Amino acid sequence: MQNIFDEVGSLDRKCYEEFALSEDLLMEHAADGMADFIKNNYSRGATVLVVCGGGNNGADGLALARILHKDYEVKVFMAKEAKSEMAKLQLLRSQKVGVSFVDQLFNTEIIVDAILGTGFSGELSSELTQTLETLNNYKAVKIACDIPSGYKFNADYTLTMGGLKKSLYEDKVKDIVGEITVLDLGVAREIYESDSKIKLLEESDLQLPNRKKQNTHKGSYGHLAVISGEKTGASVMSAQAAFRFGTALVTLLSNENINAPYEIMQSHQLPSSASAIALGMGLGVEFSQSELERFVSNGHPLLLDADIFYHPLLSSLLGRKNVVITPHPKEFCEVLKQCNLVEISVEELQQSRFEYAQLFSKHFPQVTLVLKGTNVIISQGEQIFVNPYGTNVLAKGGSGDVLAGLIAGLLAQGYAPLDAAISGSLAHTQLAKSYKGADFSLTPIDLIDGICKL
Repeated sequence: MQNIFDEVGSLDRKCYEEFALSEDLLMEHAADGMADFIKNNYSRGATVLVVCGGGNNGADGLALARILHKDYEVKVFMAKEAKSEMAKLQLLRSQKVGVSFVDQLFNTEIIVDAILGTGFSGELSSELTQTLETLNNYKAVKIACDIPSGYKFNADYTLTMGGLKKSLYEDKVKDIVGEITVLDLGVAREIYESDSKIKLLEESDLQLPNRKKQNTHKGSYGHLAVISGEKTGASVMSAQAAFRFGTALVTLLSNENINAPYEIMQSHQLPSSASAIALGMGLGVEFSQSELERFVSNGHPLLLDADIFYHPLLSSLLGRKNVVITPHPKEFCEVLKQCNLVEISVEELQQSRFEYAQLFSKHFPQVTLVLKGTNVIISQGEQIFVNPYGTNVLAKGGSGDVLAGLIAGLLAQGYAPLDAAISGSLAHTQLAKSYKGADFSLTPIDLIDGICKL
């Protein structure tokens, strides 16, 4: 896991005050890091257009241009006049060594966006908007310095300074930031960074079910009860995913007989050996509220998904311990409304996913939230974890039912809710990533079949 920060200005100040590292030194290290990235990936002599703003982001770009000068064909376009003290200093230095400045944008091999950094807020001017649109239309390799300017520059790579910024992991910028790399600022990241309550998950954080002991039996690996409602296909897919992911016994609870795979059991009553319950996938109006209350009138861990977010029973279920909820954005808006926290549109949610996840977890600290998206947010209490491996391959009906089954299966096997959410989500995205077919062709069954290869 890596730390993600709301802001890194306080970390920069720590460098000034505790390590006697000046702003100038940090900037030189940042520029060196960008230069090393270009030197390690692109041949000497390539043409590099560095587009600079008037603040410290522009100063980073000017320092980069000076370092690359002569090794590369460097041109600088000043999108704004140098205004900050560091921008003026780096402009002078680049001019003194002979860096070439141009007054028109042009297509080239590599474009570096160093116009606006994290300190910018507000609306872009029409002039800057036009500049960024022009750059986006070029077919060059595009590199963003720290962040893509105004989140309007379509970067192939974002070279961010010192530590990861939360704003880089909003769904709305997934298609803009490209591949993210953190550059050191003269000290190792473990020295530069403080601990953060927001963590970036890595694929190595996936903890697969453990079957190292040989002296066991099927009762050792949990029994998941999946409440199967009106649309039985959803619950069957969840049940299959849980069974394939290590749960020893899976039972569908239904008022009717279901055409399910032979390995999935069926019952009208909650099995006495059940160790977790999954509720909501395709639920519809099959059960009365009293029937549902009877199924969940116990202390079993609960996985809540889909239709249950629109059910009157939701508020009481959220008051329990050992609960994981897995809404997509529209469903999460309904959850926030049902809980009387806030009434917002999906568009408003997507603009501030972290803030609304934190709002929910502040009021329901015992519930583990898995907010689905291209960057999955997993929140419990004050802790937030980001799974950055979401992909449009998963934008298919039934994918969420598989995710619910993966997490619920881990709950049944004894995983703590947060651990089940993290590993279930990482397994889900890894299954999508390893899919070999066309990105539009994935089915839920493909995900389930891939579990055996994790």
